[in-house]
Amino acid sequence: MTLSLFITKSALRNKRRTLLTMLGVAVSLGLLTLMMSVWKGFYLDTGSAESAQRVITRHKVSLTNFLPSYYRERIRTITGVVAVVPNSWFGGTYKDDKSGNFFAQFFTDAVEWPKVYPEYRIDPDELRAWQRDRAGAIVDDALATQYGWKVGQKIILKRNIYPVDPELTIRGIYHPPEASKTMYFHTEYVEEAVSWAKGQPGTFSIMCASPEAVTQVSQAVDDMFKNAPAPTKTESEKAFTLGFINMLGNVKVFILGIGGAVVFATLLVSANTMAMAIRERTREVAVLKILGFQRFTILALFVGEAMLQCIIGGLFGILPATLMTAIVSSMGGFFAGIKMTPGLFAVAVGVAAFIGFISAIVPSYNASKLAIVDGLRHIG
Repeated sequence: MTLSLFITKSALRNKRRTLLTMLGVAVSLGLLTLMMSVWKGFYLDTGSAESAQRVITRHKVSLTNFLPSYYRERIRTITGVVAVVPNSWFGGTYKDDKSGNFFAQFFTDAVEWPKVYPEYRIDPDELRAWQRDRAGAIVDDALATQYGWKVGQKIILKRNIYPVDPELTIRGIYHPPEASKTMYFHTEYVEEAVSWAKGQPGTFSIMCASPEAVTQVSQAVDDMFKNAPAPTKTESEKAFTLGFINMLGNVKVFILGIGGAVVFATLLVSANTMAMAIRERTREVAVLKILGFQRFTILALFVGEAMLQCIIGGLFGILPATLMTAIVSSMGGFFAGIKMTPGLFAVAVGVAAFIGFISAIVPSYNASKLAIVDGLRHIG
């Protein structure tokens, strides 16, 4: 019998205890994996190469304050600026007020929009059709799939902020690198219906010549309007997104706290289980030594059992966590980057193996150096 087969049979000897240990590790690793996915999606995911060249300019005081439309032409004069497009949040609902019928909607400049978002692939004919139709709109593929929308279909958005219910025709379906569940339609549609909305976009999206130009462009924009009635704050697209996430509170501390507590609690449970299991097998250790097993082999045997149990339990927890991240990612927007990756999967399995190793190393070492006579005299 090989050592690996011996480890497998020993790990499954007490089926009830093994099952409960695996279940505890599964729940803990599932939660930890989900937290790691959120951390990676929010703070480590850099997005597409094009998004690294984009910056967002908004009012320095608040997103609820508008910017004068003439800022756009002044921003164009800054070295390193390739294109500028206004984006204003419409905030309407589709059909009714149920949460499932709410998605992101922006009115923008259809002509310059593809220059600022070149990675958003769209059929050229559909793009031209949208640009020609002032009542036209484009939606991303995830949103179209969710509602079963087709090109040419008419939809109505219900007002929340602006006193108008846009009756729009879907002229195109675009394909972003990650699901955004966002609709874009013409600025003119809202400005012609709402007089006070004319010439007052919410933000400007700016495409820079290169990622290296982002800092210089951001500083130049804010310096240009430092003493203007509407001062600006310009930041990278990633930083702009994190600003919304930070409104929820200190998400970083929350994730680290949950993750640390999960690992610590799992480690305590696993260590207690392994200590009891090894103590019950004291006489068996003595018999193994009589049969010629070396200290290192016995150490490897018990540590291997613990690691095997934790890894299997971790896998049973990681799999449902992967499904949960897929569901969250399908919501689009801020959550599009929350997904399981091979690297994240490997880290989660590594954490499970680490918990198994740490929980068993001390009792396993003590068992490996046990004298044969003491082991045979043990009663318990």
